[in-house]
Formats: sequence, structure tokens, C-alpha cells
Amino acid sequence: MTFPTSPRGRALRRGLAAAAALAAVSLVASGCALTAGGDDASSGSGSGGTESIAFVPKQLNNPYTDVVLGGGEEASKAIGYDYSVVGPLEASASSQVTFLNTLTQQGTNVIVIAANDPDAVGPALKEARDGGAKIVAFDSDTNPDYRDVFVSQVEAKDVALIQIRQMSEQIGGEGDIAILSATANATNQNEWIKYIQEEVDTNPDYAGITIVSTVYGDDDDAKSFQEAQGLLQANPDLKGIISPTTVGIAATARYLSTSEYKGKVALTGLGLPNEMREFVKDGTVTAFALWDPAQLGEVAAYAGQALVDGTITGAKGDTFTAGDLGERTVGDDGIVIVGPPTEFDADNIDDYDF
Repeated sequence: MTFPTSPRGRALRRGLAAAAALAAVSLVASGCALTAGGDDASSGSGSGGTESIAFVPKQLNNPYTDVVLGGGEEASKAIGYDYSVVGPLEASASSQVTFLNTLTQQGTNVIVIAANDPDAVGPALKEARDGGAKIVAFDSDTNPDYRDVFVSQVEAKDVALIQIRQMSEQIGGEGDIAILSATANATNQNEWIKYIQEEVDTNPDYAGITIVSTVYGDDDDAKSFQEAQGLLQANPDLKGIISPTTVGIAATARYLSTSEYKGKVALTGLGLPNEMREFVKDGTVTAFALWDPAQLGEVAAYAGQALVDGTITGAKGDTFTAGDLGERTVGDDGIVIVGPPTEFDADNIDDYDF
């Protein structure tokens, strides 16, 4: 995870910069979401008879997603697959369907998707599978009926436990808190929130904590900023905010850092070290967590290759090798776990560069 000193880190940063530049040029030219390589999504992604893999994130132009896609691109090149990215500029339930239909028409071999809604993408994914595509969900799951495997960052409950523990530690174990999530239908967000609520309801360690509100910033910076502001105005006694989304936590930190609530209202959740560093150092944020996003993209690409090769089918107990990351095992419900999260604070945040 310490990219600055590793060849992998330097290559990832170069790849992300190139992808971002090309995507920006393409977006300006067409006004719609295009492939990371600069080709129109309708122009096809296969070339020279190679297998093709397409990543469909929740939305483009998201810093967290950029790191995930960088890992996916690196792994796709390592396995010799033709790599592309298509997706919406805004995260919404139905925004990914058109892109999925296009990929099916193009005969894409592997579709890797982070679903904005677990069911809205279902019919389009079913059509893709009927056409022979392998479906790998990552980051935010689809309904299991619509994919072959789901590559999850970590055990969902572990993510929730870290966030509620950090919050409890920061507010002294009691007080009103709120949650600022991404979209209302995001599978991963809702699962983490469910476990956080369960802990508050059943764990005596958190008996003094009450979740008074859950709001949604739709992984949009401006809306998340406004939602954070609204939470504080509507709940003057609020002691803390948990934001399990990198866009949400960064926007909330930015608001708190220049407000009267700095140092009075705790903030934790899931964030990128490079985005959160200034807020940790100025005292706005004490601690937060995340995993290595690039590894999520890498494992997803290798899982797609394993499905195409027949190494795995998505059944429990199937194993495959994810390059330098080593062997991964398919668990219950076709879930593949990438690795444990890391907690960041003032003592270690300078050790990470992503």
C-alpha cells in the first residue's frame, strides 16, 4: 500500500494520470461517458482477437474509483486482456444499463461492475451472460443471480465494526451521531450501515450512542457537502458523523474544517489518505479507515480471467491466483475477499500515497 517506493506504485500513478487525461479529452469531445482509453463506448473494445474486459464503475471522475480502475488496468494488461472503462458521470439506479447493453452488443468477454442498484442492472446483466459474458461485481454487489462472483473489499461487518468503534472512541462512547452515505440503493453502503445500526442496538459498548439521521450525498462532492451542512443545522447536539464513502467523508471534512464545529463534531468513515491528510493534520479528523483500492481492481480482473479460462465457476471453494497478490478463494454466495482494511491517523497517514 506504500506506492511511492514501489515500481507498482509508480506505474499505477502514471497509468492513472494517462487514463485521466485521455478520459477528459474524450468527455469534452462527446459530452458523454467514454472508455478510459479515449474510444467511444459504442466503438467496441476488442482488438486483434484478444479477450476483452470492461469495467463499469458507479460513476466516472471519482478519486477512489480512479485508484480501483488503475489496479484493474494494470492487471488486465498483465493477463493480456483488452481493457476499457465505461460508465455514467452521475451515480443513479438506471445510469449503467445503457453501457451494459452496449458492451453486450460488442461481445465483451468480462464485465466488471460496481452496481448503483443491485436489481436495476439485472436484466442487462442477464442478457450479457446469455451472450457469453462473465460478470464480476466489485465494490458494490448486484443481486447474486446476475453475476458470477463478487469481489468485496473486506468482510462487510469488519468495515462496520471499525467505523462504529472509531466513532465511539472519538465521542467518549455516548451522544447522537449521523450517517452520510452515498446513494440510497448502494449495496455496500447499506450493508455497512445495517451492521453499524445493529452494533448500536445490541452491543452494550455502544448503548450511549444514538443514530439520529442517515442522509445520502449520492457520491457527489457538492451534494455531500450540503448534506453535511444540513445535518449540523438540523441536529445542533450532534456529536459525530460516519461517512462510509470517500466522496462523503472528504466533503464533510472540508465543511467541518472551516466551520464552528471543527474539533467539536467527530468525523470518521472510509477515505483516501491523500484526500484526508490535510484534515488529519489540522485536527478536523482523528482517524478513518480504508483498504488498498487498487487491489480491488486487480483481483476483479484476475477473477474475470479465471472465469473465462474455466479455472473457477463461482462455486464456493474455487481458487484462483491474482498475480502478485496470491491465491484467492471463492466463499459463500460467490464472494471473494480482497483483504483487511487499514486504519489511518496522524501517526501513519504519511506512510501511504493513494
